[in-house]
Amino acid sequence: MTQQDLSIQINPSSPVLEPGIAAALQQIVTPHLSDNLHRQVGVVGLTRYNRTGKLVGTAVTVQTRAGDNLYIYKAMTMLEPGHVLVIDAAGDVSNACIGEIMKKYLQQRGCAGIIVNGAIRDVAAFENDSFPCYARGNVHRGPYKEGPGQINVPVSIGGQVIAPGDVVVADEDGIVCFPVGQAEALIAAARAHADKEEKIMNEIASGAKEQSWLHPVLAAKGLS
Repeated sequence: MTQQDLSIQINPSSPVLEPGIAAALQQIVTPHLSDNLHRQVGVVGLTRYNRTGKLVGTAVTVQTRAGDNLYIYKAMTMLEPGHVLVIDAAGDVSNACIGEIMKKYLQQRGCAGIIVNGAIRDVAAFENDSFPCYARGNVHRGPYKEGPGQINVPVSIGGQVIAPGDVVVADEDGIVCFPVGQAEALIAAARAHADKEEKIMNEIASGAKEQSWLHPVLAAKGLS
């Protein structure tokens, strides 16, 4: 009997977000999502390389050996428009696992963006485009193509466990991920949060010294 290589898994990709949910999330900033997820959810420590553009989509995950992109190649062929390629390359920045050629192919496939717990290269190609790209760092050295790897398994990046099929939302403030089943309730909560902040902005604009969002907090802590 041939022993199964447990270091290699290729699982099917999850369906992409419903268009209405994706469109709603495009209008919501990540801080409003984070504030309604107990401020404990989200990827930290990655750099945003695109100067414009927002990321909203469904996670297709890859776990690969540091500096190797063989299974990233395979995952790229499994993408549908609206998928986000989420790569855990062990946080290593010795060798880039994605560059301009792969970026171009991902765009041609309709990929919503990439999150890389590792390095990219061809930085100018990302900075001069709106294609969302978040990575641990960048380096000129290219990748190897040997494996092993796993596709569509849970990965851990920057303090966040991301499961295949999770919703990924990212902007200039950072990256938030959550199960798709939470999306509708979270959208409603984030919209209410935005309305609350608009009222606060109007209160500040009124010129009143006493502010309902500020002074009660100080009083509760004995700092009035």
